[in-house]
Amino acid sequence: MVERKDDDLLRETLAAVAPGTDLRDGLERILRGRTGALIVLGNDRTVDSISTGGFELDVEFSATRLRELAKMDGAIVLSRDGSRIVRAASQLAPDRTIETRESGTRHRTAERTAKQTAYPVISVSQSMSIIALYVGSTRHVLEERIQIQAQANQALQTLERYRARLDEVGASLSALEIEDLVTVRDLASVLQRLEMVRRISDEIEQYVVELGIDGRLIGLQLEELTGGVARERELVVRDYIGAGDSDRTTTTVQEALAALDSTELLDLAAVARCLGLTVIGDGMDHQQLSPSGYRLLHRIPRLPGAIVDRLVAHFGSFQTLLSAGLDELMEVDGVGEARARAVREGLSRLAESSILERYI
Repeated sequence: MVERKDDDLLRETLAAVAPGTDLRDGLERILRGRTGALIVLGNDRTVDSISTGGFELDVEFSATRLRELAKMDGAIVLSRDGSRIVRAASQLAPDRTIETRESGTRHRTAERTAKQTAYPVISVSQSMSIIALYVGSTRHVLEERIQIQAQANQALQTLERYRARLDEVGASLSALEIEDLVTVRDLASVLQRLEMVRRISDEIEQYVVELGIDGRLIGLQLEELTGGVARERELVVRDYIGAGDSDRTTTTVQEALAALDSTELLDLAAVARCLGLTVIGDGMDHQQLSPSGYRLLHRIPRLPGAIVDRLVAHFGSFQTLLSAGLDELMEVDGVGEARARAVREGLSRLAESSILERYI
């Protein structure tokens, strides 16, 4: 939970110092002026307790004021939203017992202050000409826009390949579900690709945040490539969660997938274990699974989620639902003749298109 909070705070801080913001303008002015700086993004009693000397300001923030104040020794304290300069020329004395991996005085102070106050701290290095963000136990160095854009474009190309492969295994899973031939390997392959897409998407999202106004085009491309993926991941897990450990929930399964390291994610057996499935010997290829039907039912146009839930609860398995007639469908609460016919026709179209796509 702490790591997730640090990730969220880092992303929020990256947005605050993204190109086009006043704070980034001020930091770049400091770099061009070849002076260092130590800036705390937040002010409370803890910050006051480790601050000595300097002077109170409480003035509106501006890039030029930040640049001029950075010429003096000492730290600059801003309000949490960065809209005001609270204090300048202060000496920070954080707890010396706090562990730090840094060697320089300014960077050691920045890391310890970030850990002690839980506020982001920015360190501008005069000698190395870099801007480093300290958020909790995380250190992040801001890179040049051109370099970030190059990394983002490379990541987008990777995402395109991942998405194409996801679409392939997803279509194969649909056909196998229609034919009731799904194995643990088939399911694990889809979950693996869904998690790969999620991870590369998160990486690109951070690039978009770092790029600020320059990241709009990349953000649009990301949105286009990942549309519906999060929903797909949830529905796949809901379809098969009953085949594994009964104590698992959709949330715990997705958290388990997210906790896999890069090597474990390549192991389909490890992916299957996240769902609570026990894989023994060649069970990956021979252990068959039956979906509940959430994923394919959600592909039927204008079918409410509540009706999908009732259909799944009533029939228990997708194969039973697939073979149900109009009268049987109409037994479900909220399903009249028109909706029953729409479900029947929708499932028939899905079955036909999935099998054609698989074999032709």
